[in-house]
Amino acid sequence: MYPQQIHSYLQQFFKENNCQILNENDHFINVQLTIEMDKRIMNRPFYWKYQESTGAEPNPAQLTFITDTNKLDDDIKGEVIHFGSPRLSQLFQATNEMGSFVQMYEQVADNLGTKTILTPWLGVNYKITYFSDQTKEVLYSLGMNLMTGTLLEGFQESLSEMDLGVTRPENTFNLPYTIKPIRALERLDGVIENSIQQEDHKWAEEAKMRWQKDRNVLEYFYEGVEDRPECYEIEKEAMDQQYEARIKIEIINGGLFYLI
Repeated sequence: MYPQQIHSYLQQFFKENNCQILNENDHFINVQLTIEMDKRIMNRPFYWKYQESTGAEPNPAQLTFITDTNKLDDDIKGEVIHFGSPRLSQLFQATNEMGSFVQMYEQVADNLGTKTILTPWLGVNYKITYFSDQTKEVLYSLGMNLMTGTLLEGFQESLSEMDLGVTRPENTFNLPYTIKPIRALERLDGVIENSIQQEDHKWAEEAKMRWQKDRNVLEYFYEGVEDRPECYEIEKEAMDQQYEARIKIEIINGGLFYLI
């Protein structure tokens, strides 16, 4: 997952949850949390218990996330966030807990009574995890035009450049989709599965070679032992599970987006 993908995800996450973005650049984002979001991700229950019991004025946290340290200025201080970091995993989990589907509209100016047509798109963010004794995670963001079936890769990044809101602007007309979202989702799932099938799976072969090497060591250690102890079977099973090559496809979040 590239820094720009993470940056786009943070933008979308906080916008969807009504957290004001106070300042940002292409490598950092400064955000004012809502009370609800502070309670969810800041892990300070005693603070909020005290605030609520005393009636004191709430003061939710402001956070600065650094998404690309290569572009970092010396005067920017904040939390470095990258794919696999605890904070990003926490936000993924928060997305799942709060609901992973949104419906948003591209905001447009009032064109003197002229209606602007908004086209429906289905956008889905996938996380692909490649498991063996080594783990790799990759993020795919796909969008499909529900009128034409046009597929757009990097959909999340394109959304980050738009002014989106949860309320449909006045003087707009939403085109009814001709492709049902559930059918579009099936097509996007197929795109992901086909992409995985076409990849080079040398990593799985290499994992099997490492498994064989460690298995040989284990067998050598117990060579000549007729009545092998239980710990041998436990270690052999653990080794099989550790090196087993498998792929997991997850949907992080998605939504229906009406765009110009």
